[in-house]
Amino acid sequence: MLVRVQNTAGSHAEKVLIDWLRTWKGSSDPKGVATVNCSLFHGDRLYPFDAVVWTPTSCVVIEAEELTERMDGELQVPVNGPWRIGDRIINFEGGDKRTPLDRSRDHTFALQNWLAERGLGQRVIHGVVLVVPQPGSNIQVRQMWTDPSFQVLLGDDPRRMRDHFVSLLSRGRPQWSANDVAWAFRGLGILPYLPAPQDLLNEGFLGPVDITLWHGGPQQAQAEAYADEQARLEREAATSVRGLRVPEPWYSPWRLYPRRPGEFDFGRGVLRVMLALGMVVAVLWIAWMIIAGILQYGPG
Repeated sequence: MLVRVQNTAGSHAEKVLIDWLRTWKGSSDPKGVATVNCSLFHGDRLYPFDAVVWTPTSCVVIEAEELTERMDGELQVPVNGPWRIGDRIINFEGGDKRTPLDRSRDHTFALQNWLAERGLGQRVIHGVVLVVPQPGSNIQVRQMWTDPSFQVLLGDDPRRMRDHFVSLLSRGRPQWSANDVAWAFRGLGILPYLPAPQDLLNEGFLGPVDITLWHGGPQQAQAEAYADEQARLEREAATSVRGLRVPEPWYSPWRLYPRRPGEFDFGRGVLRVMLALGMVVAVLWIAWMIIAGILQYGPG
């Protein structure tokens, strides 16, 4: 996982999220690119995202929230209304009166609509709320609704987040290309954090690559180097294919009576065909003579 942090002075929950994402380096870990603390201005409103994670199969908007007190019990998460543990209403850091799920829906739908206006509406955007408890807490999350597009995860074990992304990868098919990610980074105003095209392809994003999407950013030189390398490989492939062709001898009908560009010569065509047929007949006659001689004068 490639992790790009726009602002390191985030909350404790965001720092936990960053630490977890940066550990996804193994072959079985989720692949993609994550940008932390980015924002979207859409519909005359600013939407701050704690994190947006692109994988080859999905895009996930993450809200990272920290419980302000040490608590024990079952965290009840309704589709609407306050969150509770027993009869106690849960408060989160910050002055926003909305629940983390409300913010997750607002941010996810905003990004979905923004992409749809730019021809990428078929991309499914998922929302995740990561709830980080205080040390020593013993909490279980109970979602009081079923919606595969939104999930509340308890941030007490990094495996929960990893397993959720692995599940998303297993259910989807590759649909995000390196160009889509580059275009999204440009639209969100975070071009300086866009990885090089080679890095995105290594993470499993689809090609081919339009290197003009990297122009103006710090990875422009790497994008151009990638394009030069691809052109060189194509030339080498074309040369190797030509090297497999057998050179035509001087007596080839196509060398004795070559085609002339822009001209159709019926007589030359007839001569090429007759000479080719004559060569075939001569080869067959010689082969017949050899076989007949072997049968007539051979042993036995």
